Amino acid sequence: MTQQKHDGGARQNGPSSWAPLRGRTFRVLWSAQLGSNVGTWMQTVGAQWMLVQQPNAPTLTAAVQAASLLPVLFLSLPAGVLADVLDRRALLMALSGVMAALCAALAALTAAGLTTPAVLIALTFLIGCGQALMSPGWQAIQPELVPREQIPAAAALGSLNVNVARAIGPAVAGLLVAATGPDVVFALNAVSFLGVLAALLGWHRARHGAGGRERMRPALASGTRYVRNAPGVRRVLLRSGLFVVPASALWGLLPVVAERRLGLGSGGYGLLLGALGAGAIVGAVTIGRVRERLGRNVLLAVSTVAFAAGTLAAAVLRQPVPVAVVLVVAGVGWLYALSTLNTTLQLALPGWVRARGLAVYLMVFMGGQGVGTLLWGLLADGIGTAETLLVSAGLLLASAASLAWLPLRGKTGTLDRTIVAPWPEPALALPVDPDDGPVLVEVAYEVPEDRAERFRAAMAEAAVSRRRTGALRWNLYQDAADPRRWVEVFEVASWSEHLRQHGARLTGYDAELLTAARDLAEGEPEVRHLVPPAGEPARP
Repeated sequence: MTQQKHDGGARQNGPSSWAPLRGRTFRVLWSAQLGSNVGTWMQTVGAQWMLVQQPNAPTLTAAVQAASLLPVLFLSLPAGVLADVLDRRALLMALSGVMAALCAALAALTAAGLTTPAVLIALTFLIGCGQALMSPGWQAIQPELVPREQIPAAAALGSLNVNVARAIGPAVAGLLVAATGPDVVFALNAVSFLGVLAALLGWHRARHGAGGRERMRPALASGTRYVRNAPGVRRVLLRSGLFVVPASALWGLLPVVAERRLGLGSGGYGLLLGALGAGAIVGAVTIGRVRERLGRNVLLAVSTVAFAAGTLAAAVLRQPVPVAVVLVVAGVGWLYALSTLNTTLQLALPGWVRARGLAVYLMVFMGGQGVGTLLWGLLADGIGTAETLLVSAGLLLASAASLAWLPLRGKTGTLDRTIVAPWPEPALALPVDPDDGPVLVEVAYEVPEDRAERFRAAMAEAAVSRRRTGALRWNLYQDAADPRRWVEVFEVASWSEHLRQHGARLTGYDAELLTAARDLAEGEPEVRHLVPPAGEPARP
């Protein structure tokens, strides 16, 4: 894959945007996901339209969307840990069955006339919990299904999937709700999850992982530690929050705009959502060429301005057709923004922590959308829908402007994330249990005085790698009696964590950083591993 620098980001000339669909497994799972996403959007329309006639409709419709999104805030990271330490296929199959049962229960209660606003919000919350548990695992399997050079195309197809569903689901749901009632769309959503279950049953996943299965608590700690020590990943998360929080106003308030400002029924609301979805389809088809010409940061700025235009149109225009036209432009911007952020993160994360890293991303993006939607709904009840949308549009324009000094980092997504094991495992004279710890590692280097400053700078880069892969603490010391002798000291929680750090978490880029520091020293470094004495209880 050819990569060029432009606008602080990588431009990528890669395979066709449709290349991943040539693989049968990707194609079958993508199709099943499309059916599920159509069902989810149908349910969203049915649920929101049940509440749009209520006196406090802005708050209630926003609360429904928030109930489906807020579980991400407290379940996404544990779900990412589960997806990294358990078999992702089995996990997704179990959750698909649970989701089908929940959606069927909502359909049955609605058909019986028992779905009050409180019941609807409660069941929507439970379904949102299931979605939050599924999402990290579903996102993490995508790179398993395609070669690395097809990951950007696979991410774009993932965004296309959601937005094709957004174009189809709401329009169909609007017609069905008007003709039969919301219980039918809820039942169809239950069927869509059974389709996902069937597709997963047909996927024979290769075994993954090395070094034994991680335990939940250490895996959670290692995932959050990785994100804290990955500057490129942190910047993607920041850009995600700056985009989605103001953008969530349009999603949360669009049913109110459709019913109260434009005088549309459920079918008209579905068509407005369909306009956003149609724009996203256009975006998915064109993003490859546009990304090559603009680069990531300019593309993200243009995307944000386009979505601001759609938000502004919903605030000031009073005719459905002009609003729908501008919403198509906003849909293009939404797809461009999501695809840019998701692709960058997918390429930046190594396989061992991918689901956990994506879980944090989902916490920021989906959680930000959920919290934002609820806050915008409360604000709209206080100052008015149009005024709230104007505030949102202004914040989106400010977010686009902030890319001038807070861009996506140029190297993010371009570094070697292949897992390597360039050095032999430590030779031990004592029996060490995998749970023994903490482990103190000392690495002594002989560095000529004329290389000291370059060595110090190289070790600062290596320190970030040590922390990313498992070090709880890290320090560098210089021998006061022998200035040529430098000692790197870092602490790892347990011996098993150090073995993972040594051979199951080290990427090609991490190895480059450590090799660059070692090459400035003379001879081979002297490595010592210090463990607690036998019988000594582990320090918490």
